[in-house]
Amino acid sequence: MFINNVDQCQWIRQKIETPGIMQFTNAEKRTLLARLIRSTRFEDFLARKWSSEKRFGLEGCEVLIPALKTIIDKSSAAGIDSVIMGMPHRGRLNVLANVIRKDLDQIFCQFDPKLEAADEGSGDVKYHLGMYHERINRETDRNITLSLMANPSHLEAVDPVVQGKAKAEQFYRGDTQGKKVMSILMHGDAAFAGQGVVYETFHLSELPSYTTHGTIHVVVNNQVSYRRFGHNEMDEPMFTQPLMYKQIRRQEHVLKKYSDKLIAEGVVTLQEFEEEVAKYDKICEEAYTSSKDEKILHIRHWLDSPWPDFFTAEGEPKSMSCVPTGLDEEALQHIGQTASSVPLEDFKIHPGVSRILRGRADLVKNRQMDWALGEYMAFGSLLKDGIHVRLSGQDVERGTFSHRHHVLHDQEVDKRICVPMNHLWDNQAPYTVCNSSLSEYGVLGFELGFAMASPNALILWEAQFGDFHNTAQCIIDQFISPGQAKWVRNNGIVLLLPHGMEGMGPEHSSARPERFLQMSKDDPDHFPEFSGDFEVQQLYDCNWIVVNCSTPANYCHVLRRQILLPFRKPLIIFTPKSLLRHPDARSSFDDLATGTQFKRLIPDQGLASQNPAQVKRVIFCTGKVYYELAKERKQQKLEKDIAIIRLEQISPFPFDLVRVEAEKYADAELVWCQEEHKNMGYYDYVRPRFLTVVANKKPVWYVGRDPAAAPATGNKSTHLNELKRFMDTAFNLSAFHGKGL
Repeated sequence: MFINNVDQCQWIRQKIETPGIMQFTNAEKRTLLARLIRSTRFEDFLARKWSSEKRFGLEGCEVLIPALKTIIDKSSAAGIDSVIMGMPHRGRLNVLANVIRKDLDQIFCQFDPKLEAADEGSGDVKYHLGMYHERINRETDRNITLSLMANPSHLEAVDPVVQGKAKAEQFYRGDTQGKKVMSILMHGDAAFAGQGVVYETFHLSELPSYTTHGTIHVVVNNQVSYRRFGHNEMDEPMFTQPLMYKQIRRQEHVLKKYSDKLIAEGVVTLQEFEEEVAKYDKICEEAYTSSKDEKILHIRHWLDSPWPDFFTAEGEPKSMSCVPTGLDEEALQHIGQTASSVPLEDFKIHPGVSRILRGRADLVKNRQMDWALGEYMAFGSLLKDGIHVRLSGQDVERGTFSHRHHVLHDQEVDKRICVPMNHLWDNQAPYTVCNSSLSEYGVLGFELGFAMASPNALILWEAQFGDFHNTAQCIIDQFISPGQAKWVRNNGIVLLLPHGMEGMGPEHSSARPERFLQMSKDDPDHFPEFSGDFEVQQLYDCNWIVVNCSTPANYCHVLRRQILLPFRKPLIIFTPKSLLRHPDARSSFDDLATGTQFKRLIPDQGLASQNPAQVKRVIFCTGKVYYELAKERKQQKLEKDIAIIRLEQISPFPFDLVRVEAEKYADAELVWCQEEHKNMGYYDYVRPRFLTVVANKKPVWYVGRDPAAAPATGNKSTHLNELKRFMDTAFNLSAFHGKGL
């Protein structure tokens, strides 16, 4: 009744609410009965065999299975050939068995407590796993692909992920109207009403770069489609809902009701009904016997997004090396000139944008690049190689700090735009840059799902400020950080998180590096030894990559490396704000030349490096603070006494390169300097790793802000005083002498 459109209300009344509207043929009734038998007997079988196991069964809502199968039948008849689904725990095993048609022995073997994991990773409980299956739809005799997405206990978190994957499949198929690919989301009634991500997902439904052209939502309502047991089979609902569950226990099962009705109508005989039940019971028993032969769990059998052309048949990378990420001069010049121009004729741009483009042209002429141009080089070169690039987030088209301007707006013709990146090459891949709704949780989930569809795409989500990923923490904690360990699923999503202490207050300063580093799985006390390519082997073993680039060239290299690696890992980039226009934060085209590659560590290249034996102190740092340290060192004329080394890749930690630098300056003090507070930032992560590198033979001193509760002060004067204080400490060569750890 909340719908304001009279025509829509009348349509619902006529199609759904009119008594007797659902008239089935006898054949349809028999099909419905057969599906109801499978749905009900599957749950009965699990209850008999594993009575003390949690399985989040479908008892009380067995009709969900025939409902879903009918939706899929009708969709297939209408031309749909791919259905992507998301759902909570309840009924998942039944959906896997009787809708997706997962082999029953694979499901039953999951209940074996002695089952060993064949695949690396922590795995997940059986009612969180997903599945991908292509099969013939028996009602339409057409091929259909069914995908049920894996998801954690955060019930509705999977909603935007499903939408993102559906959008990606539509995009890569050229399905601009959602006629071939569709999504189905299942919800519990309480979660549907109470979880905010449901509404963040709805907000995406009409945005051009996010719409999936409609979703079917199936709400399992506990007051109608009731729950025969409690929250799970180990629960006792009589403790808290005694009257309701007395009624539920008196409730006749839907299969008994419906079979009695069809037998009374003469649609089936009692013998036919009993034979159908016996047939399915036999299938379950045979699968149960077969499942006992399964001694090893292959999580790869449960992938919801396989990439068959990317990995070997065994699911391994096809190589374990990374080609150099440099570019030839012709490509650099061509991309730079396009980034500095307007490809369309009679297109009037804003004078401010015109100045920015002229500035880019001057940089290109001098074979230099700033941050925005370095990003342009990365995106443009990947597009040439057929790699789709998608950048999404709040105000990403212009850039929060007005530095990017990937979408140009005609100042005289309403809604006329130009995306120069899509005019770079003939037969290039498409570039998608799209401002999102004011959402982090929903949009990051969407982009994560989009990245699942294909490994041959660079999918980036940019937070307006790095702090704002706070409200997407569930997606980061439950999907991105542990996704490969839980579900053996590679994902190459890139998070761009503007970060830097610039006196802008506690909500516009820190992207919370400590959170990402805390969840990085490399061992701080173990120096890794690899026989092959150290860099690639380390990346293969990690759960994600965390970087803080200080040069535009290195930013370009790390984005290109993300695609040129033979596997996919999430990439977390702490991006700059003030460095976007800092005159020293520039790179030469030589830094991107053919044969160059990403620098995990940038050593000191000044006077200190020429006479390492005379160096008294080595300051390790990362990101923006390098430029402040370099400026202070120059002012104090300490270039010979103090070396400054930049960690560009923080995790996995570049043990090999740090050891080289520590040995080079063997007699110098080691200092870690950061602009973040001591209990935040990188210190707790890097300190034990530095000690492992030097075998605990010397201390690693801390220089930076004192511990604090808030990530930054909101007072400009206090901010500057803090900066001056730790700069003074960093360059006071007597600061640590005589002090113990």
